[in-house]
Parts: sequence; C-alpha cells; structure tokens
Amino acid sequence: MVFKYHNKDYVPLPNEDAVRAALRSANPRPGEYIIPHCSDMQAMKTPEMQKKFAEGPVGRLTLRATGPMAIGPSLVQWFLFSLVIGVVVAALASVSLSAGASVRHIFIVVGVTTWLAYSGGHITSAIWFARPWSITTKEIFDGLIYGLATAAAFVWLWPR
Repeated sequence: MVFKYHNKDYVPLPNEDAVRAALRSANPRPGEYIIPHCSDMQAMKTPEMQKKFAEGPVGRLTLRATGPMAIGPSLVQWFLFSLVIGVVVAALASVSLSAGASVRHIFIVVGVTTWLAYSGGHITSAIWFARPWSITTKEIFDGLIYGLATAAAFVWLWPR
C-alpha cells in the first residue's frame, strides 16, 4: 500500500453493478467458487460442461462476508504469518550457520529462504489458477523486499 505499483493489479468488471446484483440474488456464502463448477474429471468431459467452458466466463471467485472491510484481522494474520516464517527461518539458520558466520552467508541463507517463503505460493497461484503473471511478478518482488529486510535483521542480530 505504501508503493503504488499494485494499484492497477485489479480492474473493475465493465458491468459490475449487474454482476453484483446477480450474485446478491444467488445469496452465496463467503467462500471460494469456481465458474463453471465441475465436481469431477468425468463430468469435465461431457458436452454440456465443454460448452460451459467454451461460452465462458471461466474463473475463480472469492467472496468475503458482507460489510465494511476490516483490515485489523488481516494485519493480525499477516503478523502471525511473518512470525512463523521468522521462527522457521531462525531454526534453519541456527542449524546451518555458526556464531560468527559471515555477513554474506547469513544474508544468503536467511534472505533466499525468507524470499521463497513469502513468494513461492504466488507462483503456484499463477500456474494453477491463472493469476496474471504481471501481478505474480510484483508479488515475487514484494517477497524479495521482505526477504532482504529479514536478512538484514538477522545479519544485525546474529551472534558474533
């Protein structure tokens, strides 16, 4: 949110109000939806399902609970996620680096591991869920920033 390079990642539907009205009339619960939905690979082969895929749209839809956006719970979850990554990376670093390890070794072990932890899942989403690679690339870059910041903190705090 500080850097504005993510501002154009998500675009509105040309008929957003009509789509919102259609979704509201269906009254779906918060959750993850697939369009068109197919329960198994056998059903995927039927002419009816093939027609749905050909006609479109094809995609994923995530719906949250109705109401104003509350950033607090997401920030708490992000903090806990970052804490778990930090603890796991600290455990890895403690068994792979010795006290007095060089700045370069600390930076590489911690930075690469943390970068992969923050970025790896985004690549999976791009591959399997057609998440745009332009967005994925930015998220990998974000992970790199987190990895570099974490590596810098470990270098600063590593026992000499």
